[in-house]
Amino acid sequence: MKTEGLTGAPPATRSPAAARRERRWSWLLYAVLFLVCLPFLLPLLWLFVSAFKTTTAIFGSPFEVRLADLTTANFRGVFQNYPFARQYLNSLYIAALVVPLTVLLAAVAGYAFSRLRFPGRDVVFILSLLAMMVPSELTAVPQFVLFSRLGLTNSHLPVILLQIFSATGAFAVFLMRQHFLTLPRELEDAGRVDGLGTLGVFWYVLLPLSRPALATAAIFAVLNSWNDYFNPLIYLSREALLTLPLALQRFTDPLGGVYWNLTLAAGVLVALPVLLAFLLAQRQFIESLAASGTKG
Repeated sequence: MKTEGLTGAPPATRSPAAARRERRWSWLLYAVLFLVCLPFLLPLLWLFVSAFKTTTAIFGSPFEVRLADLTTANFRGVFQNYPFARQYLNSLYIAALVVPLTVLLAAVAGYAFSRLRFPGRDVVFILSLLAMMVPSELTAVPQFVLFSRLGLTNSHLPVILLQIFSATGAFAVFLMRQHFLTLPRELEDAGRVDGLGTLGVFWYVLLPLSRPALATAAIFAVLNSWNDYFNPLIYLSREALLTLPLALQRFTDPLGGVYWNLTLAAGVLVALPVLLAFLLAQRQFIESLAASGTKG
């Protein structure tokens, strides 16, 4: 069936010359994007290839790939010689707690700051943003004294709480508030006409429309939790409690030399969940950034 435009005129067709010109510009654009991505991709590619090499091959021919040099012994050595599996589970379960709690609290706080009216609302919102502006190193000492007096050092609770109420958590609150401000008031009014209360409007009307913003907040929370080195370094000293960023520096021999082959293999295992999380949520992440760019 032949399609026509709204005016009844047949759709315009491109000439072969215009199509060829468009293809050339597309290839040129792809080439430029490939060159721009190279500085970011090459170190990652080198990491993944070197993780399968012996130490001799890594330093003897760092950019040469020979199938005879590749081995999976590095990955076996990571788990056989160190409590890497336990440390991996530590990071996984901490992230499993931090990410949903951060997103849920950010959504509730963002909804309150954008839709509800209560005394001191703007002041409290600005104070919550201070968490993004004050370096965490400045508050490390009083926080450590507080958790030490509560007897919570050498446990994961301080790490979990400090990641939820970190600069990333404050950014998630800011992100959700700005997102809820873009949603029309008529949606909220329609929910109230249907008999929903404040919590019902938030849960059944606004939250299902917020998946891109929620996914963006979740990605930042995953990165914050997975890559956190500072807080575990302060509060965790037992080997079985360590998380992955600290575990990566433990692949050493008795003289303090680094087992680079094991470190690179462990680095690949650490990077994979983050890459997977981004691939699963990239569509929502890009939609959220595009929406924030068009709505201001």
